[in-house]
Order: sequence, then structure tokens, then C-alpha cells
Amino acid sequence: MEINYNYTLPKTSRPIIIFGAGGIVNDAHMPAYKKAGFEVYGITNRTKARAEKVAEKFGIPRVFDSIDDAIAQAPENAVFDLTLMPNQFVDTLEKLPDGAAVLIQKPLGDYFEQTKEIIEVCRRKKLIAAVNCQLRFAPYIMAARNLIKQGAIGEIYDMEVKVTVHMPWELFPNVMYHPRLEIQQHSIHHIDLVRSFLGNPKGIMAKTLKHPGKEMSSTRTNVIMEYGDDVRALVSTNHDHIFGHNHQESYVKWEGTKGAIYAKMGLLMNYPDGVPDAFEYCILEEGKKPEWKSMKLEGSWFPDAFIGTMSSLICYANGETDKLDTSVDDVLDTMHVVEAAYASSDAGGIAPKYDSI
Repeated sequence: MEINYNYTLPKTSRPIIIFGAGGIVNDAHMPAYKKAGFEVYGITNRTKARAEKVAEKFGIPRVFDSIDDAIAQAPENAVFDLTLMPNQFVDTLEKLPDGAAVLIQKPLGDYFEQTKEIIEVCRRKKLIAAVNCQLRFAPYIMAARNLIKQGAIGEIYDMEVKVTVHMPWELFPNVMYHPRLEIQQHSIHHIDLVRSFLGNPKGIMAKTLKHPGKEMSSTRTNVIMEYGDDVRALVSTNHDHIFGHNHQESYVKWEGTKGAIYAKMGLLMNYPDGVPDAFEYCILEEGKKPEWKSMKLEGSWFPDAFIGTMSSLICYANGETDKLDTSVDDVLDTMHVVEAAYASSDAGGIAPKYDSI
């Protein structure tokens, strides 16, 4: 069985201008763009020295003094890559030329009121706007999507995302003490991923929790996404597993009427070094015992998935495709699910009627 997990690269590239020079640019954006052969026209950052350091490392030809300066000098067909914090999105989007192509870092706002402001600006200015929900483009996710599209595992009745790891949150000082840490900053990836396979859920049940010995707002979450009586969709995360690697887990699993797929997300284990990914699948054959097969895939979530989000945006902006995979309007529904998850968590469960008899 042939499994295709390659990206559709744009036939004609566009110059990319990056706003921000944080760790994600150094670790993912620039390595991905270099690997894909994309042209990075220039970069800017609030602290110019950081932008200069990234520019020197990756051979970026221009370092702009400010966002205003970068926009003023941008080529007409530039793509703007916003790697800023969400509270800077609206002001920055307002400055872009009407109709510009822009890739916005996730999440699409720290709170839903902010999300609505971002959407309003994008629609009013007719921006070709996508969100960097790049997990959708990780090689093992692309391979799973291709198998499922072929009908290899039949009708999906179970999708599970399980993460039990030790996350060194101190590597993310900008979000470490965010009042909506776990779902808004991390599990949003997994919620968006489930949506991309199963569509919008009919209901959400969720609980996000803090650790008794940590000051962070939340580090563990369970989210059940309802799709009917015969489909289970679960996101379960625990970032507090400090007990060694033996029982850490990080995977996505799909089960269908004809087979199953298992994808190990190695990046999240022993973070930030990670461990090797794994991709396995089992196709049921009548009269035979179930047999799992493994396939070695090239690339990983970081940096390769970042090629996918940028490729999708450029292809759409060029008119090479009529689908923008992670458009702001599509990811708006992910934000609706996130908001429902927090509402469910705040409301709490139904208390048993212990004294009813």
C-alpha cells in the first residue's frame, strides 16, 4: 500500500517577512523555510539584536528597524509571518496592506473576545489569513490522513490523543504563568487536530487541572469531544510525569472498522530534545490475525510541519488551490471548542445524589 505524506509545495514562491525572532523562529520557522527553499526577505523584532542574530544564523538579507519599517519596504506579493504574542495581533494586522497574505501564530487570541477582534480585522481588510496550526502537517499526521482518505481503515469510530510527559515550562517564560495555560497554549493543537479529522463536535466535556506543587494555572487536561453514539474522541494530557521515560506516552491513535493507525509524537517526550517518532498501522484481513506494520517517515513535527502551513498559505494566495487548510475562519471553530472546554471545566461535573435512597 502506497502512503503519501508529502506537502504540496507552491509552484511560485513568495518573499516572507517575519515579525518576531523568538525561539519558535530559530527552532522551527527558519529551519523549515530553509529546507523548503522559501525566500525569507527580511525579519524584525522588538529587540533588534535578536533579529540580527537570527538573520546572521540563517542568512536573512534584511533586518528591519520595526514592523512599520518592514511593511513599508515589503514587496507587493509578500507573505507576513506573525510570530508575536496574541495581544499584538490586532494592532499588527491593522497595519498590513488590505488583501495581504499573513500566517498568524497560534493561538488565535488569548481569550475569545480577542479572537473576535482578530477575525473582524482579517475580514474587514480581506486578508488572506491562516493560523499556524502546524500539527496538522506533521509527517505522521499527513501519512495517517492519506491512509484514511484511501479508506484503508474504514469508518473511524475512535480517535485518541494521549500525552503523558514532563514538560519544562520554564522554556516558555512568556506563557508559563498564563491563566489559561494548558488548553489555550498546548491542547489547542490536539483539539484542532481532532477537528481536522472528525469535523466540529456536537458537545464538549472537559476538565483542566493544576499541579499541587506548581504555580501554573493548569498542566493536565481531559477533553471529550462528542460526535455521536458510536464515536469516541478524547484528548488526555499530563505534563507532570517526572518519573523517568519508561512510562511516558505521546501518541495519536485512530481506530476504524477496517483497521487502526498509531503515531508516536516523539517531540513531546524528553522535550526539547525529543525521541524518534513512530508510525504504525494495522489493516484487518479476513481469516488472518491482526498484523501491525511500521513505516519510517522522513522529517518530524519540528521543523517539517511548518513547511506545510506556509506552503498551504502561499499556494492559496497564488490561486494554485482553492482550499486554505488552516484559515482563520476554520480555526475560529477550534477556538469555539477551546472556549467550550473552559466553560465545561469551570462548570464541573454532575454530583452524584448520594443521599437519594
